[in-house]
Amino acid sequence: MREREEPQSGSAVAGRNPDSWRVGLSRFVSVIPHTRDLGLEVEEVSPPWVRMCLPWRDELLGDIDRGLVHGGVLTMLLDTACGSAVLCGLPAPEVCPTLDLRVDHYRPAVAGLAIRAEARVVRVTASMVFTEGTLWQEPGRAIARGVGNFVRLGARNTPPGFGEALFGEADHA
Repeated sequence: MREREEPQSGSAVAGRNPDSWRVGLSRFVSVIPHTRDLGLEVEEVSPPWVRMCLPWRDELLGDIDRGLVHGGVLTMLLDTACGSAVLCGLPAPEVCPTLDLRVDHYRPAVAGLAIRAEARVVRVTASMVFTEGTLWQEPGRAIARGVGNFVRLGARNTPPGFGEALFGEADHA
């Protein structure tokens, strides 16, 4: 299989528009207990790019005295955003666990402000998907950057109906 440096614009599942991806990825984050409980929202999707918002909650604090968000929250948000970009950046959704996630922290995230995340797929190979993401609370002032690598398990290791369940087309209760 030939590697490609940039995902092609038609890489999403055939016939899916950005709004259907937003709904599908919203369904995805709603079944993950911690992203559901924290109220993570999918704001916009343009495959293979996503933008999410984590609304402010006091539970995000790691340093209560200084009003700083816990670093694990930032890591979780980058991992989820990058993983969501992977789902919509492949020809069909497949299970792709995080192999590696590097987070560069530029400044602390502070209490009282939502945290936004953008992520995109930068390269797809037969066995890997490479992503990058950015977090911010104020436009133009990144608080962290992440580079995530995801291993492709392929159709053979992706549960039947995975894509259909993502888009709510199958009842997998």
